[in-house]
Amino acid sequence: MRTLYDARLKAQDLTLSRSRLLFYLSGREGTTQKELAKLMEVEQPSMVTLIDAMEKNGFIRRVALSSDRRSKGIFLTDRAREQTAKLMRLTDDFNELVLAGIGDDELSVVCRVLQRMSDNISQAD
Repeated sequence: MRTLYDARLKAQDLTLSRSRLLFYLSGREGTTQKELAKLMEVEQPSMVTLIDAMEKNGFIRRVALSSDRRSKGIFLTDRAREQTAKLMRLTDDFNELVLAGIGDDELSVVCRVLQRMSDNISQAD
């Protein structure tokens, strides 16, 4: 699945990391890079590199927060909003393709099993 999704992202000049950042920011503009790193479960240096590249390419901008001028909120540019809309459509189409022929009852079972697996992993920590 990831290989197929990556290929579709590449056709849009995106990577999985960049698309994930766009998804996270689309509902959380103003989030700091530290908060984004935690949300996306990546190391802080990786997040800095990703944000630097996205800013250089005109997808995001950093804005000093009034509450703490040392912290910068990350915001989408208009270019990023357009790209995010395309990304949402691409993802919806991809999900339709992958889930074709699978009924709601089957999806419900899969979701319960995956949730239980996740719970088991969390409890093991």
